[in-house]
Amino acid sequence: MTHERVEINPAIMFGKPVIKGTRITVELILRKLAGEMTVEEILKDHPHLVAEDVYAATDFAASYLASEEIVFADGQSL
Repeated sequence: MTHERVEINPAIMFGKPVIKGTRITVELILRKLAGEMTVEEILKDHPHLVAEDVYAATDFAASYLASEEIVFADGQSL
């Protein structure tokens, strides 16, 4: 899974997905959005980001979840 604005590097934030060129994790952006911050508020907190970085974080998370293995109650998976 590759994303133009997101990178995973073991030397940066212990390998958590971050916005390229920053130490801002995808998780942090998602938590801010979940806390009802707007994109504009996130950009104000992190002026070196652009809106596309925030959208890339959500796209990365959606892609990650879409590729997740589904395990049923009987132990079988898809």
